[in-house]
This record gives sequence, C-alpha cells and structure tokens, in this order.
Amino acid sequence: MPVPSTQTPSLRAGWYAVAILQIAYISSFIDRQILSLLVGPMKRDMFLTDTQVSLLMGLSFALFYTFLGIPFGRLADRTNRRNLIIWGISLWSLMTALCGIVGNYTQFFLARMGVGVGEATLSPAAYSMLADYFPKDKLATAISIYSAGVFIGSGFAMLIGAVLVGALSNAPAITLPVVGTVFAWQQIFFYVGLPGLLIAVLLLTVKEPARQGLLTPTGEAVATPTVREVLRLIGRQRAAFFSVTLGITFVSLVSYGMAAWVPTFFVRTFNWPMAQAGLVFGIIITVFATSGIILGGRLADRFVRRGYTDGRLRVGLIAGGGTLLLSFHPLLNNTVVVVAVLAASSFFNAFALGASATAIQELMPNRARSLASAIFLFVLNLIAMGFGPTSVALLTDYVFQHERAVRYSLSIVIAAGSLLALICYGFGLAPYRRALRVSEERNIVSGVAS
Repeated sequence: MPVPSTQTPSLRAGWYAVAILQIAYISSFIDRQILSLLVGPMKRDMFLTDTQVSLLMGLSFALFYTFLGIPFGRLADRTNRRNLIIWGISLWSLMTALCGIVGNYTQFFLARMGVGVGEATLSPAAYSMLADYFPKDKLATAISIYSAGVFIGSGFAMLIGAVLVGALSNAPAITLPVVGTVFAWQQIFFYVGLPGLLIAVLLLTVKEPARQGLLTPTGEAVATPTVREVLRLIGRQRAAFFSVTLGITFVSLVSYGMAAWVPTFFVRTFNWPMAQAGLVFGIIITVFATSGIILGGRLADRFVRRGYTDGRLRVGLIAGGGTLLLSFHPLLNNTVVVVAVLAASSFFNAFALGASATAIQELMPNRARSLASAIFLFVLNLIAMGFGPTSVALLTDYVFQHERAVRYSLSIVIAAGSLLALICYGFGLAPYRRALRVSEERNIVSGVAS
C-alpha cells in the first residue's frame, strides 16, 4: 500500500532520483531509436519497404507501449513504483537483445512489441515519483530534466549507432548455434540492449518516495479513486486535459518523424555515409534538443512563479510556433544551412515535453496521477510514435513514389504537426486556467503543492 505523508522528501534525494530515472529513459530511447540508422541494411537483408521499416520503428513498438501503459499506470498508483520500473527495464533490455537474433520480419515485429511492453512501465511511474519528490515550483524543471532522456537517448543512439555502423559495415554475417545467421547490423542490438540490465540494478539505490497529499486536513487517509472515478476527473477537465495531450502529441509526431528519417534524408539527399549522418544528427539532438527541453521546463516554472497559471501551455505555443517557422529546412540545398536550421528546429521541437507532462500532474490528485499520465501517454504515443515515422514513409512511398522525395515528406509532416500543436495549445489556455483554479480550490493538487 502507498505510504501517506505530509512531509516533502529532501531535494537531494529528488535530484538523485531524477538522475537515475533519466539514465533509464536514455537507455530506453537508445533501444527504440537505434533502428533509424539501420534502414539501409534492414531493407537490403530482409527485403523491406520504407513503410515496413517505419512500422518496426513506430507501430510495432507503440501498440503494446500505449495499450499496456494504462494498466501499468494503474498498478503504479497502487504499488511500489520503483520496483515496477526495475521489472520493465529488465524486460525491454532483454527484448532489445533478442532483436539481434530474429530471422524474419514477423519475429522482428514481435520482438519490438516486447520492447514496448517493458518501456510502458517507465514514464507513468516516473512522473508520479517525481511529483512526490518536488514542490510545485520546481516540478517542471525536474520532469523536463528527466524527459531530456528522450533527446539524450535519441542523440546517443545516433552517436553510438554511427560508431557501430562504421565498425560493422564491412563485417560478415555470423552463424550461431540454434539461432542461425545473424547479420552484422543485428549485433548492434546486443551492444545497446544488454547494458540496460546494469541500470535495473542501479535503480535499487533509488528510494520509493512517500506519496504526498494522501491525508485530508483532518488527518484521514484519502481513498484511492477507481478507474471510473479517474476517468470522471479527466472528463470534468477534458478541454484542458486533451488540449495539453493533443498539443504535445502533434509536437511529438514531428519529433518521431524527424528522428526516424532525418539520417536517411541526409543519405538520400546529400549522399552522406550513414555513419556521418548519424554523427551529425546525434550531436544536434544531444546538444540542441536537450537544451530545448530543459530551458522549456525552466521557463514554465518561471511563468508559474510570476503568476501565469497557463505557463505550461505558453511553452507549448513557443514550441509549436518555432518548429512551424523552421519546417522548410529539409527543402534547402546547402548542407551547412540545413544543419544550422535543423539544430534550431530541434531546439524548439523539444521545448514543451517536460512542461506538458507537468501540466497533467498539476491537474490530477496523487493516486490518479500515474493512470492519468498513462492515458496522456497512450494518446501521445499511439498517434505520435505509431504514425510519426509512418506518415513520412507513406508520403514517400505512395504520394511521391521516390526515395529521394523523403525531404518533401519530412517538410510536410513537420509543418502540419506543428500547426496542429499550435491550435491545440491555443485552444487550451482558458480551459486550463479554469481547471487548475477549480482543482486548487478543491485541494486536488495538494500532492504537488509546495
């Protein structure tokens, strides 16, 4: 059973938890994003189309990641969140390594689904833990630093992948007992998957925080809401909840589309080697996207301190607007300019993730946070992860019908996604202010109040 508490844990323990949880998040994104550097050899050795490859990057993973996020979120509201994450890390690491021995597309698809099962445990539980570690005016910064693992992990996937692709590019396939033939590029999954087991052990050093806001002013325990009651809470605040959720969903659709296809864009448009494309894009994501998400979180907290209760959504407007204005970068022909504009676009595209996740925590009471976060992530990942990479591939395969047209597909997806994000965040400003005011009046956000 969760432990009721009226005392806030030490910030030192909180920042340590942020660091370890971020390492886990980095590992998860290395495991899921490494495929973007393997498009060429996967297509060659398994005889795949762009659309089939995109399904391995997106939908295969997203199916179980999204659908199991909700029951795992419910479990995180009722049990030890740290131990749930440890179980998940162990599973996704083993399933990533399993991708290194699959023999056909169906097996590959199923292994990627297994990776999604493990990773579904992480963010709903992590968001809830951090909301118990930090006061309201520091929460967006903490969640943004944790969420920076998205971009550090994606960047490291490119950097590590670039080195491994370069080292293994001329390596022969190997034959293993029982397994059979393993292509050189498949060996990369062993290198990026198995170290996750060490992270699972490291997480044992993080303490499960006492849950805040589980006592009423008279000292009585707050009952855990049923699933129906959580859904009813979300329904009362549906305009605010879904404006934030859809806003960051469309921002993330752009992010997943870019992460999946920008390296291939450099290869097809400028004839770069894949190792060079991965190295350049990895540096961009690691430096500029990571800076964007952390600064976005700090700006959101600053807005709150200055009295702007809709500050989390204002950060979303900045993210959508900046990315939209720079959506033309795949159409440019000068590689130096393309890289510079891509760096700026990556900065703005990352700006809102931590702030939007924090907005959901603010709207929900403690024992509803993990389930609400899982529903938030369900919508985000089913649409963004499931269709971000595939939307680019479908345009390339069926509209333009030429591999080198990936630059036009990328630009269209970036512009459309950013515009939709702007509309959602703009629509949500007033409903979010109203919902937060009502929630505070009813002491619903006591778990994140300072």
